[in-house]
Amino acid sequence: MPKLGAEPIRRAALVKATIETVGDAGSLDVTVAQIARRAGMSSALAHHYFGSKEQIFLAAMRSILTLYGAEVRGALATARSPRDRVRAIVIGSFAAGSFRGEAISAWLNFYVLAQSSDAARRLLGVYQSRLRSNLLCGLRPIVGARAEAVAEGLGALIDGVYIRAALAGGALDRQHACNMVLAHLEKELEDGQ
Repeated sequence: MPKLGAEPIRRAALVKATIETVGDAGSLDVTVAQIARRAGMSSALAHHYFGSKEQIFLAAMRSILTLYGAEVRGALATARSPRDRVRAIVIGSFAAGSFRGEAISAWLNFYVLAQSSDAARRLLGVYQSRLRSNLLCGLRPIVGARAEAVAEGLGALIDGVYIRAALAGGALDRQHACNMVLAHLEKELEDGQ
């Protein structure tokens, strides 16, 4: 007889194990058995809950995106002006929970998977659309007609910093990453005035 309430706990353990296993490997070249072993369960149980390695990885990315969203909302809670709002989005994008080695590795693999998986491409599109709309909300009152271009550039820079961090292989300096994007933002805002 199955344990009542065990499914959410096991799913969460598999998601956590997926992020850690992909982070250690630096790629999606891991097996469901490796993920399940790290989570302390059988690969059959992992398949039962998620169906495939891709589905487990997509659940892990949803978890990372949920944390990312919470960090951005937390940063936005203190914003008092449109400029503060845009700065908060950038700062939230490099919060400690999101800018850690295993999460960065998962992001890089997520971008790669989105090239061949419709489900990953849709999930990436949701993230990109949300980032764009949040940036536009703060940028329109500041830079007017340039808001679209500035938001596009900031989004690309945020994603690019994550890709560079994944490929760097050394210690991650999230404050440096955040400051780099904030400096670009300030330059864009100066150019618009």
